[in-house]
Amino acid sequence: MKKELEQLLALSLKLGNDVSQIQAAGGNTSFKDDKFVWVKASGFELKHASKDSFVQCYRDKLESKLRKTYNSNPDISFEEAKVDLLASMVDNNSPLQPSVETSLHVSLQYPFVAHTHPTLVNALTCSPKGKEIVKELFSDTAVFVDYNYPGYALFTRINEELDRFRKENNKDPQIIFLQNHGIVVSGNSPSEIDALFDLIFSKIRLLIKDELTIKEESVPNEVIAALPALRMLLSINPLNKENNTTPSPPILKIRSTSLTQYFSEDLSKFEKIAKPFCFDHVKYNGGSFLYVDANQDFSKLIPEFENALARFRKTEGRNPNIAIVKGLGLIAFGDNNKSAETRLELFEDQMKISFYSDNFGGPVFLADDQIRLIDGRLGSVGNRDKRDLVLDRIAVVTGAAQGFGEGIARDLFSRGANLVIADLNETASMKLVNELMHPAGNNKAIFIKTDVSDSDSVENLINETIKEFGGLDLFISNAGVLFAGGLDEMDPETFDFVTRVNYKGYFLCAKHASAVMKLQAKYQPEHFTDIIQINSKSGLKGSNKNFAYAGGKFGGIGLTQSFAIELMPYRIKVNSVCPGNLFDGPLWSDPENGLFVQYLRAGKVPGAKTIADVKRFYEAQVPANRGCTVNDVMKAIYYIIDQEYETGQAVPVTGGQNMLN
Repeated sequence: MKKELEQLLALSLKLGNDVSQIQAAGGNTSFKDDKFVWVKASGFELKHASKDSFVQCYRDKLESKLRKTYNSNPDISFEEAKVDLLASMVDNNSPLQPSVETSLHVSLQYPFVAHTHPTLVNALTCSPKGKEIVKELFSDTAVFVDYNYPGYALFTRINEELDRFRKENNKDPQIIFLQNHGIVVSGNSPSEIDALFDLIFSKIRLLIKDELTIKEESVPNEVIAALPALRMLLSINPLNKENNTTPSPPILKIRSTSLTQYFSEDLSKFEKIAKPFCFDHVKYNGGSFLYVDANQDFSKLIPEFENALARFRKTEGRNPNIAIVKGLGLIAFGDNNKSAETRLELFEDQMKISFYSDNFGGPVFLADDQIRLIDGRLGSVGNRDKRDLVLDRIAVVTGAAQGFGEGIARDLFSRGANLVIADLNETASMKLVNELMHPAGNNKAIFIKTDVSDSDSVENLINETIKEFGGLDLFISNAGVLFAGGLDEMDPETFDFVTRVNYKGYFLCAKHASAVMKLQAKYQPEHFTDIIQINSKSGLKGSNKNFAYAGGKFGGIGLTQSFAIELMPYRIKVNSVCPGNLFDGPLWSDPENGLFVQYLRAGKVPGAKTIADVKRFYEAQVPANRGCTVNDVMKAIYYIIDQEYETGQAVPVTGGQNMLN
């Protein structure tokens, strides 16, 4: 049995990671023997399946319910069937739940079953000639089942077709085509299922006149610049009259390809994708979509989007999840990064289905009553708890590859922020990205190589952030350098370098970040954003033989106070956090270039003979008798983000070493 379950897992991973087979979280698989059924549990994606992703059920308990008649009301029958499914589980204490389509898997005689939503297959099942072509190509191995709502209603309809096929052919069909849904393939082994899929695809491809080749197109700069405004326009909830804003505006995903440009060309092309084809299309994207015609003058994108959005809200009573912009392509909006990416993926699938369906008589959408039935059951997402300060917000942290920056980045990401790691150290940054990213997570971390002392580099950082997420909520200017030395040792080039990174770099970051934040404030004046400089206790008090660093940090507090006055009218809060020494970080402890080594060489600590002497000297200066930690700094950062009244402050986090006057 272990062998078969390993085969089931391998089959699930193969199908789940094939985007031509499965989009988003759709699809399921199973294996059964004489006594048990192992079926993929609800809530798991096949592409991330593991041995713990399957529910074991008693086969006899499931089979006893196959012909049971449930309530005619689909809502009630769905719940009744679910109760029976749960009662069939071997482990009643398991948090897992079997897929709602488990009964279908049990009703087929073959031990292995795979249910997927292939784009090419759905181009056939979502067309007027689908049933006719299936009968012609697969008459002795397949059945075609007319559309029904997934769950008990669909299972009942499938059973009728199975009975008919069995009477005519004295066997079970190995292929079930589901109208506006997908396909079920069963066999004696995963290799047999693979062979059947190959046969299905090859036969359908023979009927395809033009294969789809998708070419990626660049997104114009004026479109990128407009995205933060679109994001804020969508932060208003037309259904919530008491509080018409959400704590976190949506995440945006934009894509411009030859395919998206084809369907955005004009309204006649848009009409071919104007409604959903399948259950998942409605589940994730809704039953209708926004079309924006700026006549390819993208300088007018914001007002045209605003006008189209007002019309959509008036008609639909909600915000759209998908927008098609004429001559450009596709924009998806989500409560979090994962939902936005899922919506983008599914709408691209919708476009591909429509494109290929022309080979079979054109697209056939779900009927309006079917769309309303699905859409009406899904409900809406409620407002988040205000205490989720950074959940699904868009944050940039410069100098995030190590030290305080790395710790800040890790903490923000752990609390649900979408994170941009901006650093020159590509190796360390990518290592951090790979450590942070988790398949089940809703947020995302990316790396953008950035030199904060170069204006073009910082501008690119902001543009790439907008392209990836749609806007900017939090900018933490942490990147900095430190070279110790007295007036006799410090050369002008080193002084200039330290000042350029620590002082000018902060100016450039604030300049480019605030431009985006000001645009967001124009279209959603209730939305607060933050620019936070990670300064130093050396910005509060002069530092012996460390004047280049201290001078830049003193100047940084002057910038913070000045920026705060200028930007508060736009709800942009600007503050500095002044940490004490992170003794355990590489800035201090690096054995070759750390500050302990530098200070020892510079003779900054009288009588010090070793690095340990230098460390003890600095620890003794702190009333708390220890160095600063990332957790100490994060408490100050979250305080700054949480409050809406304070700006222009330099918050000391020094263990009492530096106190405000």
